[in-house]
Amino acid sequence: MASRVVALAALLAIAAARAVASNDEGDALYALRQRLKDPNGVLQSWDPTLVNPCTWFHVTCNQASRVERLDLGNSNISGSLGPELGRLVNLKYLNNFDGEIPKELGNLKNLISLDLYANKLTGGIPKSLSKLKSLRFMRLNDNKLTGSIPRELANLSNLKVIDLSSNDLCGTIPVDGPFSTFPLRSFENNSRLNGPELQGLVQYDSGC
Repeated sequence: MASRVVALAALLAIAAARAVASNDEGDALYALRQRLKDPNGVLQSWDPTLVNPCTWFHVTCNQASRVERLDLGNSNISGSLGPELGRLVNLKYLNNFDGEIPKELGNLKNLISLDLYANKLTGGIPKSLSKLKSLRFMRLNDNKLTGSIPRELANLSNLKVIDLSSNDLCGTIPVDGPFSTFPLRSFENNSRLNGPELQGLVQYDSGC
């Protein structure tokens, strides 16, 4: 009998922990909704009175009821990213936003794909993105990003694809780590970008 009570208590504790996590993630997503323009009302299901954001449209959760995917592509939604996204620590896929890239995205340790291309992103590429050790795809092309490419991104050993083309980046292209395999077309149409950093002959921040 005692073992059943212990097992029931454990299950209740797990359920309570999931509810707290869901509430926290729901609060983060609702804060994001407040930033966004939603002319077609596709985010009406993002109701903060609901316990679990996993029931909301455009939100996908894993088996532990943690938000894993946020997909707002082709929904005519616009607006800026916010630091609250850093609380969605199980997020794997993120796309279709604009504004500046918040440094808090570096908290998304499970993120696999960062697709923010063809928006109106401004500002620099945060060095904190170098903490995304699971990241395989980074597409930030066709925006208005400025500044240099953080050398710290060369530490992303799992990165398979990067596209930073058609921005206003400056300095040189890192050559270490996965950058040794990326084609130059991944960086084209950045008029102030000076090309690869060749054996230290070109100063890294030259032209910035």
